[in-house]
Amino acid sequence: MPRYPRDMIGHGPTPPEARWPGGARIAVNIVLNYEEGGENNVLHGDAASEAFLSEITGAQPWPAMRHANMESIYEYGARAGFWRLHRMLRDLPVTVYGVASALARGPVQVEAMQDAGWEIASHGLKWVEHRDMPEAEERAAIAEAIRLHTEVTGDAPRGFYCGRSSNDTQRLVAETGQFAYLADSYADDLPYWTEYGDRDQLIVPYTLDANDMRFAIQAGHPDGASWETYLRDSFDCLYREGGRMMSIGLHCRLAGRPGRAEALRRFIEYARGHNGVWFATRLQIAEHWTATHPHRRAPRPSQMEKTDFVDNYGSIFEHSAWIAERAFDLELGPAHDTAAGLHNALARMFRSATDDERLGVLKAHPDLAGKLAAAGRLTAQSTSEQAGAGLDLLTDAERATFEARNAAYVAKHGFPFIIAVRDHDKAGIMAAFDRRIDNDRDIEFDEACRQVERIARLRLADLLP
Repeated sequence: MPRYPRDMIGHGPTPPEARWPGGARIAVNIVLNYEEGGENNVLHGDAASEAFLSEITGAQPWPAMRHANMESIYEYGARAGFWRLHRMLRDLPVTVYGVASALARGPVQVEAMQDAGWEIASHGLKWVEHRDMPEAEERAAIAEAIRLHTEVTGDAPRGFYCGRSSNDTQRLVAETGQFAYLADSYADDLPYWTEYGDRDQLIVPYTLDANDMRFAIQAGHPDGASWETYLRDSFDCLYREGGRMMSIGLHCRLAGRPGRAEALRRFIEYARGHNGVWFATRLQIAEHWTATHPHRRAPRPSQMEKTDFVDNYGSIFEHSAWIAERAFDLELGPAHDTAAGLHNALARMFRSATDDERLGVLKAHPDLAGKLAAAGRLTAQSTSEQAGAGLDLLTDAERATFEARNAAYVAKHGFPFIIAVRDHDKAGIMAAFDRRIDNDRDIEFDEACRQVERIARLRLADLLP
């Protein structure tokens, strides 16, 4: 059946409490991308020169040729920019996204990263596009990135960010079982879990907006002051909201230039001037999140077989499994794995049904406190709902009143009086009976349908997030 793979829900309207260490209001992660020596270059066996993220506006690859200007820009990052940023940030926890081949060509820089206690995460084998790689080739590149990274640094990487990823990259990396977190996502301000088969994989999303790459694109910052303002505004918003994560992306050849480095220095001083700021590596954030919010698998309606789907949700609309059968054929996805999302899918099928079909759903509902209830023949859901409103504890006089009103209502409208009893107490239900019984039949039909949808929504809230 058509299934939509993208998750447009995430943490929803109420994100989980991050509970950062020490009661911090915000976690700030600084990422230093170390790519110099791993970029496209015919010296590295690539087909053309690099053309991405440099000072050269509109740069194009030079097929089968070295590009001296481009090479020197990347060399600046390794020779000067890295050390400027290292001096500025060495007393802070920093995550390095290290391209394995670049790390292999920068042993002095690697030693400095390790002396500063920085986390060195994997940034892939080479700083090249993965989008056109066949799956087997990309899987091999990921395996070699892990191997070379471990050989060069002495430790296997615990985090991974490709940055020039394919649609398969994140799945292939997760399948290695190697990583505490992946970062090829820009989808949230907090970590979140994904499932790849039997693998529960934490995602610690990254940033392209609070990122110095915006100095290298046309829709970017004209000067350091503009970037500093944006970083401050981002920090202020997340700090005010509380319980959020701020990622800052740096590149040695970009933020390492003097005019930008000064803007970064001023922002760091600004952030450190606030109480409740937890500067952390991405691995520290991942380990905290894993301990505080371990993944728990939940029912995923969009991934069920049809039989299971109907068995689980066919009774949401009373005795009307056909609604679930039709909803199964919709374009379901992660959004429908929530109570609100699945309710929308089911309600769409109810709303688009014929009047006779909807009337059948109304007639499938029992009378309130009627003979079926007295005989114990209600569905478990209806029994619980009526009991919650106290309709199982009526006096003889109250029961007689309900029965008389039920009979009068059905005689006039042709279907039972329906109300979402969980929204009312006994007195409120009686008042609604009195208010609605004299409505025109069409008005009451529409109201009864709305109540049926409300009952379904409340039932789903018991089953799904």
